[in-house]
Amino acid sequence: MSSLLLSISMAVAAGLVGCFIVMRRMALAADALSHVALPGIGVALALHLNPIFGAFAMLFFGALLVWAVEGKARVGTETVIGVLFSAALAIGSITMTGADLIDALFGGAERLSRPEILFGAVATTLVISFVVTQRNRLVIMLVSPDVARTAGINVRLLNLLYLEAFALTIALGLRFLGVLLMGALIIIPAATAKRLARNLTGMLLIAVVLAVVSTVAGSWMAFRLHRETGPLIVIVATCIFLLSFVRR
Repeated sequence: MSSLLLSISMAVAAGLVGCFIVMRRMALAADALSHVALPGIGVALALHLNPIFGAFAMLFFGALLVWAVEGKARVGTETVIGVLFSAALAIGSITMTGADLIDALFGGAERLSRPEILFGAVATTLVISFVVTQRNRLVIMLVSPDVARTAGINVRLLNLLYLEAFALTIALGLRFLGVLLMGALIIIPAATAKRLARNLTGMLLIAVVLAVVSTVAGSWMAFRLHRETGPLIVIVATCIFLLSFVRR
C-alpha cells in the first residue's frame, strides 16, 4: 500500500513539473537530466548505501551545476543538460555493470525500505508545494524574465529552485521507472494535457490526472502480467497521448 501511495504522489509531482518543462520546451532535457543519476547510483552501491540517496545527491549537484554554467556560458539550459548527460552516462556505464545497471536503467520491483518511503513523502510534499505556490511566478518568468524582474521576482533564484524541483521529481521516480523511463512520465502526460487544456489550471489538473492514471494502470498491468512496472506505465501514458489526437 505504501508503495502504491508513494507512486501516486510521485505521479502528481511529475504531472505538475512536467507542465512547465513542456511550456519551456525542455522535453528532451527531462530524459537527459535523469541520466545524471547514474554515477550517484554507482557510487552509492560501491559504498553499500541506498542507491536512491546517491541518485538524489548527484541530481541535486547536477541541477546546481546546470544553473551555474547556464549563467556563465550564456547557452540554453537544454544545451548544458545535454553536455552533463553525456558525461554522466559515460561515468555511470563505467561504475555500474550487470543487474545493478539494469535496475538503475529500468527501475526495480523490490519492496521499498522505510528510508525510501520517508524520502519520497518529504520530496513529493516539497515539489508539489513549490509548484502550487510559485506557479504564477513561474509563468511570468516563462513569458518574460525581464517582466519578472520588473515585478520584483528573483529570476535566478526561482530558476534554481525550479531546476532542483525538477531534479527531485526525477529522483522520486527512479525507483519505479528507472533512469531511462522517468523522463517519459514527466513529459507525456504534460504534453497530452497541453493538447486538451484551455488554460494553465486545466493543464496542471489534466497532467496530474493522466500521470496518476498511467501510473496506477501500468502498475496494475505489471502485477497481472508479471512484468516490470516502468515500461507499462510509459506505454499507458503513450496510448493516452495518441488517443488525444482523436479530439481536434
